[in-house]
Amino acid sequence: MRTLEPGECILTEFPVVIGPKPHTYVMCLGCYASIDGSTLCSSCGWPVCGPGCEAAPCHANAECPVFKNARVRFQSVENCMDACPQLNCVTPLRLLLAKESNPERWESEVRIMQNHNEERRKTPLWENNQINIVEYLRGACKLADRFDEELIHTACGILEINCFEVHCSNGSTVQGLYPQTAIMSHSCVPNTSHCIVTSEENRLFLRTTVKIEKGSEIYTTYTHTLSPTFLRRSFLKKYKFFDCSCPRCSDPTELGTHMSTMKCHKCDLGLILSSDPLDPLAQWKCTHCEFSTPGSAIERVFSVIQDELDQLECVLLGEEAVEKREALWRKYRSVLHPKHAFLMTLRFSLSQLYGHAEGYLLDDLPDILLERKIEICKDILSVADVIEPGLSRLRGMTLYELHAPLLLFARSQWRYKEIDDRQLRVRLEEAEKYLKEAVDILKFEHSSSPEGKIAVASEESLQQLRESIASLPMT
Repeated sequence: MRTLEPGECILTEFPVVIGPKPHTYVMCLGCYASIDGSTLCSSCGWPVCGPGCEAAPCHANAECPVFKNARVRFQSVENCMDACPQLNCVTPLRLLLAKESNPERWESEVRIMQNHNEERRKTPLWENNQINIVEYLRGACKLADRFDEELIHTACGILEINCFEVHCSNGSTVQGLYPQTAIMSHSCVPNTSHCIVTSEENRLFLRTTVKIEKGSEIYTTYTHTLSPTFLRRSFLKKYKFFDCSCPRCSDPTELGTHMSTMKCHKCDLGLILSSDPLDPLAQWKCTHCEFSTPGSAIERVFSVIQDELDQLECVLLGEEAVEKREALWRKYRSVLHPKHAFLMTLRFSLSQLYGHAEGYLLDDLPDILLERKIEICKDILSVADVIEPGLSRLRGMTLYELHAPLLLFARSQWRYKEIDDRQLRVRLEEAEKYLKEAVDILKFEHSSSPEGKIAVASEESLQQLRESIASLPMT
């Protein structure tokens, strides 16, 4: 036991299994690229990209011989982007086969993981698994003599509760089981961050983001930090089967960020806060007048807004992506606290779109939109400093996005003589500070990841910026 400094790598591990997530679209079982399902493995008849992918060990040494021996073939689908229940059995089957091929790791790391079979038995998902996975594997795939029903349900539960998302280089997202990381304690303000390097056999690296004193607990997070308390706790209860009572969830103001707070429409001066954030049915009360409303009413409001945010996920590029998010931000800014989680989610998307989306490229942004991007990034940082402090990916990417509009806006003001040489130097030094901190954070990302590539490019940009500052006349 010792004190851990920010950025220390405290754990690396390879996954027990990697495979398709439940209800995913049709994908190659070798590289996980999205495909139409017309190209099938010559051995088993399930979707792959071609000969190279059908020979990939994750497929060829796992489900392929099972499907081949049972003569079960993939059934073509009308729309390859719709959820494909046929693939639901693949990752649980891979985990069951890993139990047989590596019983030592199963006994020492996997068997002890939470599966919550008793709680899951009461859910619709259990029945879905019974039909699409349990009965399919034991019946059509002829595995009844190898895996009993309870064991298959246990494998499903272990995956559902403990898996991490793995983002592939081809744009697909799959799931991976990393037992040592999965058993860590949860907090909605984590003090670690992990990255999964697909080019290194999907190896996971876990690092500290802040200084962790000797004897203090190490936390990861199992939910999205940019969600309000009600939705975070609801997700954790539904999918992880526990009630979070971390300091952030227990505080009506979310540690002063007000990421769940609403504005009072009765008095216009007060804020509406939960009287007990650990009770979803508790009353929400105004801090200024007598107005109160039940938690169920707040839940309905949050659900409506979340649905609108989810719909925006289909609009990822171009002018429309920016304009629809700005429109939704304007729609709810009079209802939600300025730092509400929903508005912060919109801000984060906009921070990535301004400067990169077609029609909003950085060199084309007028001063008013440069100021808008600066404001957005600083708002995000004010919250990230609390909920993901230190060397977090959220802070690193936001700091990187902040430095460029600061540079361009300062130079524009200087060009039009709105600021003098001394003020220009101050602005450029501010941009340098943010860029240096971004580099200091993102350098911990793997060089093959998008963030790692940004860190490498930013090193050169930082040097150029320092040379530009040095060339300015001294005042």
